[in-house]
Amino acid sequence: MTSRLALDALDVMAGLVLEDGRSWGDAAYGFQWEDTKAILDDTSPPYHFLTRARGSSKTTDLAGVAIAMLLTLPDRTRLHWLAADRDQGALAIDAIAGFVSRTPMLTGAFDVQSWRVRFGPTDSTLDVLAADAPSAWGIRSQGVFVDEIAQWATTPGPQRLWEAVSTAVAKTGQARMVVLTTAGDPAHWSHKILKHAEADPMWRVHQVLGPAPWMEHDRLEEQRRRLPESSYRRLFLNEWTEAEDRLTTIDDLQACVTLEGPQAPRPEHRYVLGLDLGLKADLTAAVVCHLDEDTVVLDRINTWAGTSEHPVQLGDVETWLTQACTTYHPATVVLDPWQAIGLAQRLRHKRIRVEEYTFSASSVGRLATTIHLLLREQRLALPPNEGLLDELANVRLKESSPGVYRMDHDPDKHDDQAIALALAANHLITLPPKRQWAAY
Repeated sequence: MTSRLALDALDVMAGLVLEDGRSWGDAAYGFQWEDTKAILDDTSPPYHFLTRARGSSKTTDLAGVAIAMLLTLPDRTRLHWLAADRDQGALAIDAIAGFVSRTPMLTGAFDVQSWRVRFGPTDSTLDVLAADAPSAWGIRSQGVFVDEIAQWATTPGPQRLWEAVSTAVAKTGQARMVVLTTAGDPAHWSHKILKHAEADPMWRVHQVLGPAPWMEHDRLEEQRRRLPESSYRRLFLNEWTEAEDRLTTIDDLQACVTLEGPQAPRPEHRYVLGLDLGLKADLTAAVVCHLDEDTVVLDRINTWAGTSEHPVQLGDVETWLTQACTTYHPATVVLDPWQAIGLAQRLRHKRIRVEEYTFSASSVGRLATTIHLLLREQRLALPPNEGLLDELANVRLKESSPGVYRMDHDPDKHDDQAIALALAANHLITLPPKRQWAAY
């Protein structure tokens, strides 16, 4: 029998207003109702491990449940939200703020801060903690929401935070905990939590397989074509699947070797130079590329190798880039500003166009998926450069979190030419057609 408290909270949840103006209760599908009822029912198991595909309203639904609990639990209730990082935590705050601003019955009742939500009438709060935050030992919580745990880093910090907060739930007899995530790699530590939950009577497990029911077929198929199979299966089919490792296959790589050597400049093309700078241990690599319909053509490539005693001379790199931009004109140089801010300034002083590509987890992921897709679809035209081909054949495509990739290499290999090529290719294929011609 569902308790009165759960009925009240469920009424609150059903009345929350979504972005399209519908109430959550009118828009929710069966699996959303099923999970919400179970979470809010204080006679059901206190711990829930729920998985859904990408785009299946995970953060939105958890935000609604948090609001419902803040409104209906006793005074000074303390809830906590655990996110993969501060950006993910900000999405939770945004989701709660959206419900508060759209739902008339909530007007004036909540104080939504950067990392805390407070329900004024009862002084109940929800605090958002990032997985990379300092230790959370000592907290007391009546409810814990764990968002996208399968995307948390595998470093010790996030696991310590999980241990601290999940064990804090046991200190309060009526406390509840909800883990809601998209499936990940079975090697990730969150999978062990899932296997424990499946065998323990204190846990309820509900995994919704397949894509979100409102996902458009054409958009889903585009994701299937673009992503590695394992990534698509995890993100959009919600299957726990191991990741592929290599950036490309030998067959796909060989199919891209269609050039005899360096290409002469042609006035109808617009060129992009990608630069990856390594002064000592790594190579410095620079490439010149252009776009021929939907194929990225590698016109020229050069590398410099340095050592601790004799690092790469930036003057040599600057001279080569200047000459290349004069030969292959008009041209844009794309580089990581952290590596080469001084070099970028000198090139701009020479009236050479420079675009900065700041490296972060997401931007590095775009480079990896861009070069992977171009190789898989054989939309690269490469010369028979043995060093480049050996590097591309040995670069590993590592998944830092589900759906977010980065290029990596064995200790005796490099990935500098691959990164330089990816910088140029990503810039070429993401520019709007008009800008390719008008911005020079």
